[in-house]
Amino acid sequence: MSVALMANLAHAADIQEVCGPKEEAGAVCVGILESTGNQFLARTSDIFVVRPVRMILILVIAYVAHRVLRRAIGRLMSRVHSAPGTVMTVEDSEPSGPPDDKRITAARKRMRAETIASLLRSIGSAAIWTVAVVMILSELDVNLGPLVAGAGIVGIAVGFGAQNLVRDFVSGIFMLVEDQYGVGDTIDAGEATGVVEAISLRTTRLRSVDGTLWHLPNGQIERVGNKSQQWSRALLDVAVSYETDIDHATAVIKRTADALWLDRAFLGRILEEPSVWGVEDLGADGIAIRLVVKTRPNEQFAVARELRAQLKTAFDQEGIEIPFPQRTIWHRVPEGEAVGDPVHAGRS
Repeated sequence: MSVALMANLAHAADIQEVCGPKEEAGAVCVGILESTGNQFLARTSDIFVVRPVRMILILVIAYVAHRVLRRAIGRLMSRVHSAPGTVMTVEDSEPSGPPDDKRITAARKRMRAETIASLLRSIGSAAIWTVAVVMILSELDVNLGPLVAGAGIVGIAVGFGAQNLVRDFVSGIFMLVEDQYGVGDTIDAGEATGVVEAISLRTTRLRSVDGTLWHLPNGQIERVGNKSQQWSRALLDVAVSYETDIDHATAVIKRTADALWLDRAFLGRILEEPSVWGVEDLGADGIAIRLVVKTRPNEQFAVARELRAQLKTAFDQEGIEIPFPQRTIWHRVPEGEAVGDPVHAGRS
């Protein structure tokens, strides 16, 4: 056997002893051993060189993926909410609205886009960094089997114990995506009715007219009536007595509502010409004539209050009677008794 062959065999034996089998030997270990001949440096190269480099590379890739994901989500949300016809709503189909309405609509869409984008960024960031941590633990030769099994058991326990919490979060996500209501809207959520002050993925804070602050879990809101989304309507059933001329009363109501529509103090609050729909009810005390006025969101209450005040003044000027409860009483006198009889007078 030649000297060169014996040297190669000895070198291969050293590599296998220091760096492991030829198929599994690392290039860094082999390179250090061949260049320096130091077996200690070759053995420790995996711990002090290879693994740190891999972990740093994992962190760098995770950071880049995190930044790319955040930017991609931001661009996606801006395109989705700025593209015409993406989500067609009433305000999209009526471009002739007041400038303030357009600004409110734009601000509302921007807030919804920012909220959804924040949610997607949080989910994406959690997924990326979780994968990065798992890969780093595997580089440290941590046995991930028990860890994954334990995490699964904890996840099942949390899932059973926090069903309401999960339902609240899922309902909050759909509420934001569908834009059911936003901050500043007046909503009817069943037992609680008022103005929305704050929204999170778990709860909605609602301020009622008497000042009560309601904290509503999103998963427990079964239905929502939004009184201020896109536009509102002031609806008044104006009552007049049965002796009133209906045509005359209708003309007075229409004239009063039109005057408020043209009033500079209410300019922009009323969106369309007021409409009198006619007789709505024949009640026990009077006749109800329905007046409807389309207003900007949340302006229907102020408009309705002002209309009631002006209608009262107009009715007084026109001599139109506002009905009050009336009853017809039949007073029967027993046979044989006079109306002025003291006994009868005492009974009555």
